[in-house]
Amino acid sequence: MRLAIYPGSFDPVTNGHIDIIERAAALFEHVIVSVSINSGKTPLFTLEERVELLREALKSYGNVSVDSFKGLTVKHAAEKNAQVIIRGLRAISDFENEFQMALTNKKLQPDVETVFMMSQAKWSFVSSSVLKEVASLGGCIADFVPSIVEQALKERFEELWQRSKNS
Repeated sequence: MRLAIYPGSFDPVTNGHIDIIERAAALFEHVIVSVSINSGKTPLFTLEERVELLREALKSYGNVSVDSFKGLTVKHAAEKNAQVIIRGLRAISDFENEFQMALTNKKLQPDVETVFMMSQAKWSFVSSSVLKEVASLGGCIADFVPSIVEQALKERFEELWQRSKNS
């Protein structure tokens, strides 16, 4: 079975991520969307919340599952018996870092390939961090995220606003 993983922090998942997942699901027999724990980032949503948002957003895809991991992506791929790591590219600026990671992963785990998938132009400017900023300021993000994510962002920023107001 051709198995691929699509790793990321997904804080939160965007329609750009969903597009890559959908296209990968058409190419591979099974895709595992793997939510990473990145100690270098401070996520807005907990690991469990990100996994649940992804599961809800992806429930209509029969050959896609959601998992989480900590550590090296390539090690996680090997543990899952995945032959491929999917990486999305939005702009040329993404390529240098992704290329370096792909070469390092190939050295660490020669049996695992990295496949780069270009974002569709309509999603090339969409990033989780930009959408979190827009949502935090009350902007409309409905075109950029699944509705469950839009609602979760509204609720989270309302909670944060209430906390800051009460302190």
